Formats: sequence, C-alpha cells, structure tokens
Amino acid sequence: MMTLLGISPQLLFGQLLIGLINGVFYAMMSLGVAIIFGMLRIGNFVHGAQYMLGAFGAWYLLHLPDLFPGLGLPSLGYWWALALVPFAVGLIGAGMERLFIRRVYDLEHAYGLLLTVGLAMVIEGLFNVGYGAAGQQYNIPDSLKGGVNLGFMFMPYYRLWVIVAGIAVCIATWYTIERTKLGAYLRAATENPDLVRAFGINVPRMLMLTYAFGVGLAGLAGVMAAPIYQVSPQMGQSIIITIFAVVVIGGMGSISGAIFTGLMLGMIEGLTKVFWPQASTTVIFVIMAIVLVFRPAGLFGKETVAAHAADMSTARPDSILENGKLWLVILGVGGAILPFLVYPVFGMKMLCLALFACAYNLIFGYVGLLAFGHAAFYGSSAYIAAYTAASWGFPTEIAILSGVAVATVIGALFGWLAIRRQGLYFAMITLALAQVVYFYAIQAPWTHGEDGIQSVPRGYLLGVIDLSDNMNMYYFVLAIFLIGFAAIYRIVRSPFGQVLKSIRENEPRAISLGYSTERFKLLAFTLSAMLAGLAGGTKAIVFQIASLADVYFMTSTDALLMTLIGGVGTLLGPVVGAVIVVTMQKEFATLGSWVIVVQGTAFVLCVLFLRKGVVGTLEDWLAARAERRRIAAGGEPAAIARGAH
Repeated sequence: MMTLLGISPQLLFGQLLIGLINGVFYAMMSLGVAIIFGMLRIGNFVHGAQYMLGAFGAWYLLHLPDLFPGLGLPSLGYWWALALVPFAVGLIGAGMERLFIRRVYDLEHAYGLLLTVGLAMVIEGLFNVGYGAAGQQYNIPDSLKGGVNLGFMFMPYYRLWVIVAGIAVCIATWYTIERTKLGAYLRAATENPDLVRAFGINVPRMLMLTYAFGVGLAGLAGVMAAPIYQVSPQMGQSIIITIFAVVVIGGMGSISGAIFTGLMLGMIEGLTKVFWPQASTTVIFVIMAIVLVFRPAGLFGKETVAAHAADMSTARPDSILENGKLWLVILGVGGAILPFLVYPVFGMKMLCLALFACAYNLIFGYVGLLAFGHAAFYGSSAYIAAYTAASWGFPTEIAILSGVAVATVIGALFGWLAIRRQGLYFAMITLALAQVVYFYAIQAPWTHGEDGIQSVPRGYLLGVIDLSDNMNMYYFVLAIFLIGFAAIYRIVRSPFGQVLKSIRENEPRAISLGYSTERFKLLAFTLSAMLAGLAGGTKAIVFQIASLADVYFMTSTDALLMTLIGGVGTLLGPVVGAVIVVTMQKEFATLGSWVIVVQGTAFVLCVLFLRKGVVGTLEDWLAARAERRRIAAGGEPAAIARGAH
C-alpha cells in the first residue's frame, strides 16, 4: 500500500525515527519549561539559549587542548560532557536566578517573560559575535557509532540511545515531581511559601534549585543534541518557539502534558514530512490552534478562573505628557522639520516603527495583554502591500489599505483564538500563531522566500504626487503616522478606552458592571492589529521591499522593547521608545551582532531598573515636583487631599 502511494517503508520509518528523536528533545525541553512555569510562574524564554549552552559546553570540553594550548588539558569526550555539562548549565541557571529571576517573582508575570527574553538575546548575541552563523561539528562517540539493520530501516545506535535515555529522564523527572516528598515540598513552596518556611525549609534556595534543575534539563538536551544537530548560536532560537507551542498544547505547568505532548507532536511532525512536507514546519502550530478552540487550557492543563489582565501602565492621566491634542501639534511641527535635520529615509523608518509601537501599546499598555505576535500583522501587511503594488499595479494608497485589511482579518482570527487566555498563556499563543504566518511566508511562492518581494514601486499619491521623491514620501508617511497617533488618542480617551482601562485594572469588576470583557479585548486586539498593519504596509512602500524579517518574531520584540523603554501605557512612550531604539540601531549598526547584545541588555535593564520607561519616569518626576511646590505653598499633600474628599 505504501509503495502504491509512492512512499517507501524506509522513508516512512526513517521520518518516524527522526520525529521520535525530535519528540524526545521537545519533551525534555518542554519538561524544563513546564517545571519552571509550574513551580515559579516564570515563562523561561531563555531556555533555548540554555539548551544551546549545553551543546557548546560539550563542544568546549572536546576541544579543551585547542582552546587552552599551553595548559596541557585533556580532551573530554561525550560521556564526560553528559555528566558535567548539565551540572555546569544548572549552576549558570542558579546564578541567573539569584541575580535576575528572583527580582521579578513578586511582579506581574509579564516582567519575568520580558526579562528572560532579554537574557536570551544577550547570551545568543554573545555567541553570535564569537561564532557567527557557522555551526560547529560534534562527532558521535565511538562507543555509539554504527547501528543495526532492522530489515525495514537502519537504526543508528546513537539515535536509539537518545530515545531510550531521553524517555528515561522524562519519566524519572515526572516521578520525582509528582510522587516524592521532595516534589511535594517544591509544589508547596510555590503555593504556600509561608507554611513551608514554618517547617524550617529555605524557600528561596528551593526555588533557586528548582530553576537550576529545569535549566539543567535544557543543558542535558543540548549535550544529547550536539552529535545530531550542528552546534550553533541559533540552535536554541530555532527550537524555543516550538517548545512553547508544545507546552501550550499540553497545558502550561503540566509535567505529564509536556512529556506526552512533546513525544506525540514529534511523531506527528515526522509523519507530516512524509505525506505533506511543506506543512511539517507549521503542523504543530496548527494543532495548537485547533486544541485551543476546544481546550483553552491545553490537553492536560486545568481550567482556571481567568486572571486579571496585567496592569503595567505607567501613565498619569493628569500629566501634560498625556495631552494628546498638544502632542499631536508638537509631533506634527517637529515631524515637518525632521527631514531637514536627518536623512528622510531614516526619519521614515522612525515614523513607521513609532506607529508600530503605538499600535502594540494599545493592547499591551491599555488592555494589559502581553502579545508576542504583532510581527504577523506588521509583516503580512507589508507583504500584501508590496505584492499588490508590484504585481497587480495597485495605487500606493490602495496597496497599503489592502495590507491593512489583511492584517485586520488575521488580527481578528488570532484574537478570537487567543483572547480567552491571559498572561503568559496569551503571550505564548500569540507567538505560536505568528509562527504560522512566518512559515507560510517562507514557503509561499508569491513571497519569494528569503529574497522577499523587491523593487516595490512607490507610485503616485492620488495619481498626482510622485512618491519616488524622498521628501514627498516622507510627508506622506508623517501624515499616516499623525492619523494613527490621533486615532489611538481618540480610542483611549473614548468611553470604549475607559472600559479597556477598567478591564486592565480590575476585570472582575468590569464584568460585574455588565461589560462583555472578551468582546472589548477582541475589538482592541483587532484595532491594534489594524494599526500595526498600517505601519507594516507603509514600511513596505517606503523601503520598496517586504522580507522575512518583517514577520520574524524579533520584530515583535522590537515593538515590545520600544514600548518598554518609552513607557508602557503612556501616550507618548512608544514614540520616545521608537526614537531611542532606531537611533541605537543606527549608531550600533557597525557593531554587527553586538546590536542584539545591546538590545537584550536594554530589555534586562528596563525590567530591573526602569519599569516605568522614560516617559513614565518623567511623569513621576513632574508629579513629585508639583507635589513639592504644593506643599511649599502651604497646601496639603495630594494623597491627604484626595482622602478628604
């Protein structure tokens, strides 16, 4: 039957073997993520970088004589690496927990995810600086070379070892967490730390060891993966998004769900490569979307009461920095002068990304939903605008509106799938859904893969104004930015915007007042996607290209970084953040991979020391100065005055 279908048994079983091996790595990685989330409530985005550290650790031990030629150190092979590297990666994880992670335990969960995103960027950026995109070869140990012919396929000994050892590690970990006294202590320490302290247990140390153990699993997976995949700085980045999709499908925090789902999805991925190779990169994310329709908590997750949206807003409504009408005028005048101070194309990039950041801030700052998939809306609009302008000859304004329409539809669909979950669930779901768009862009013929859509004509505005002239194009982009900024100001100051703020601050109260909060959040998410699409479509016309970089998840982190630096939930913050980030990228462009390190460091510093961003901090300073003047004039402190009324 298989031969009639054109599929040989060797191909089928070979792909099933590859799928099972991938499933083992998915299970081990997902297990670490699930433990850290289940016990510490941290979405450990740096897990992929720690997996990469495990692989590089094995490579370093093998090449000790070459790395330190004057010390006479011996070369330590695979078995030494298997014993030493997970412990070393766990120690690194313990240090990261002590220096960084524990500082955000008591904060909104979004801060933990943002912090680990920054740490991942720093670690992967540093290895990119040292090794570039080239992979390092790591040979299979001599004791596991060769294989056995099973008749229908050839089974390499090393791959058999990976399957058996990986499943054994997963089962042992599950048993430790779910069936031993130590596991009970761990669960109790996260659910009721005060009670556990009463028994004389050092809770901070236990949490640190829990994080180190989860990280050690990533290091172990990295060592086992080194002989199969090339050891490279990007190896963790390529797997971490899939891992979060696996965890979401299994149920965030579910230990058994992580193991079963990882193995199952690896096998499904392998089968898909046999029957429909083009869909193999997206099948996991499609399954995730289907599961979320019927089981929002995942296959093994427990249904919980919806958590409040994250209130990370730093805005002071009475601040002059929140006067949208005033700043609309200032930005208009300043924008009109800008092309005489900087190169117009640089100014256009700044305006496009400022609008993108403002669109992102609408859902993150004013609704409190941490999204990681806005690159899908920005990039899909860029592709549609570029294609309709270049291939169909659409006028510029119609091409941009076509991109906006597609981004709006995708935003409504993604919002419908994701909006029933909040916090880290929402962030991971939006990230995984955005990957579907990314993989589609890689494979679709009309997007031209890695080349992208190039030589996009700028055309004529209203058939009259030549947009190939940079100054004409700049003022067109400025007008689009001002319209988008005014629309966001109108939205947040409208009764609809006030409901969004009430949902962010106290969703149960909003529900008790009769508001359909899911409907409001879905509409806000769709509006955010629409405005992100406006920024993306405009960008494609400005730079005359749409590429994979537009839909890659790092574009979403750029929007997040701009919002965080400027000030979450402030009207002016995303604009200020965009100016800072774009300027930083321009100034550090000659540094190559160091740019990622600098951006990651900015993430970490903002989360730890500048959570209110530039505008939020400035608003606090202005409020404090006004308070001092009030007291100096003989008035009551503002807090006392409010209490009196």
